[in-house]
Amino acid sequence: MPGIQLTDDMVEMISRAIDTDNVMVLAVVDKNNRPSLTFRGSTAVYGPDQLSLWVRNAGGDTIRAIEHNPHVAMMYRSKSVPFLEFRGRARVVADPEEKNRVFDLAHEKEQQGDPERKGTAVIIDLDRVNGVIGFDDNGPVWCNMER
Repeated sequence: MPGIQLTDDMVEMISRAIDTDNVMVLAVVDKNNRPSLTFRGSTAVYGPDQLSLWVRNAGGDTIRAIEHNPHVAMMYRSKSVPFLEFRGRARVVADPEEKNRVFDLAHEKEQQGDPERKGTAVIIDLDRVNGVIGFDDNGPVWCNMER
């Protein structure tokens, strides 16, 4: 079946990324078309083909960049996963229920950094997930999913 369906293993590694010191990296492009990279410990799986982030600085550079250009990428890497890239379209969430759900999905350590929920939520609709998810007896195990 074509499309993107994040696996249980992917959901687990993303939800535990902060605990295993493998925090995901977010790439955005600012209004001057310059790339910017930030670590995002609040990354969570929002749906089978979506990621979410709680961004503590609701008026910061990351949010402005997403509003300017919604195309983003994220990268995961660990000792067992050489690289897994997630590409998609990000949107800043306005709906209070969605916003609360994104906050609730964020890691507890990230929630503690914004107890008054002054930040904002971002949802990324994934268009592509690719990389090497691990190794088996035949070598690298590739992941190639596309919307």
